[in-house]
Amino acid sequence: MSVKENYELARKIYAGIGVDTDKAIETLKKVPVSMHCWQGDDVMGFDNVGELTGGIQTTGNYPGKARTPEELMADIDKAFSLIPGAKKLNLHASYAIFEPGEFADRDRLEPKHFQK
Repeated sequence: MSVKENYELARKIYAGIGVDTDKAIETLKKVPVSMHCWQGDDVMGFDNVGELTGGIQTTGNYPGKARTPEELMADIDKAFSLIPGAKKLNLHASYAIFEPGEFADRDRLEPKHFQK
């Protein structure tokens, strides 16, 4: 069965319980989806080197996690390409990107540290 045929079948089933799937899809296109940056690298961030030491850590070592800002940005771009409608990104301070030799404590971060 094709995707179109599957959707038509689902549309009929949902219509049977009073759901207009076309209207639901149009509504969802207007609802922003918020994605947290840590979903791409398992809470590690890029402002410190080393292991996680507490806080909201989960595992810190899932296979395939982003290891660099570039990998995380590519993963986010891919996820956003698959998510319809408006999107927002929740970006934590641990994702600041510094130039070589540069570092700023979190109370000294500036917009330039997130420019990329």
